[in-house]
Amino acid sequence: METARPESPDMPERTAKVSRDTLETQITVSMNLDGQGRFVADTGVPFLEHMLEQIARHGLIDLDILAKGDLHIDEHHTVEDLGITLGQAFARALGDKRGIRRYGHAYVPLDEALSRVAIDFSGRPGLFMDVEFTRAAIGRLDTQLFWEFFQGFVNHAQVTLHIDNLKGFNAHHQVETIFKAFGRALRMAVERDPRMAGQMPSTKGSL
Repeated sequence: METARPESPDMPERTAKVSRDTLETQITVSMNLDGQGRFVADTGVPFLEHMLEQIARHGLIDLDILAKGDLHIDEHHTVEDLGITLGQAFARALGDKRGIRRYGHAYVPLDEALSRVAIDFSGRPGLFMDVEFTRAAIGRLDTQLFWEFFQGFVNHAQVTLHIDNLKGFNAHHQVETIFKAFGRALRMAVERDPRMAGQMPSTKGSL
């Protein structure tokens, strides 16, 4: 039987567990950036869970998410706070960001839809989202809430994020291509670059 190798000091485990507890939501996110794409979630918002699974699967990130929110009002607080907590988990798991590629991008098609996502773990929050959803809601989920999710994420992960839906008339396809591209871009950006050997990916010396 193969025994597990001890963790190398040069390759620390990149995991995090973050909880957010407010009068509106109670959320816990656990992640492993060097996972296999395993996903477990219970949020009360099924379509968002379907999208979060795209992040895990295409980002090869293990994600466990538990959320209880004031869904009797609407999904706004739950969706926004999930973005916040996910961003906090990324920031904690990455630490000082030494050795990562820092930048990531992806184009993802799904039938008639095509989206592009580019991300920079810059330490500066900025969301630039150019998406004209063809429907106001998918099921009961307001499509405006995807902007709230990503705004929460960038503010707390401290990233610059560009999201562009280049084409598409099926709103489900529009959103799914965005989240798949987001997962792929994250995978690229947080990947360890063997040539960086623990160096800071910035001429400033910090991010």
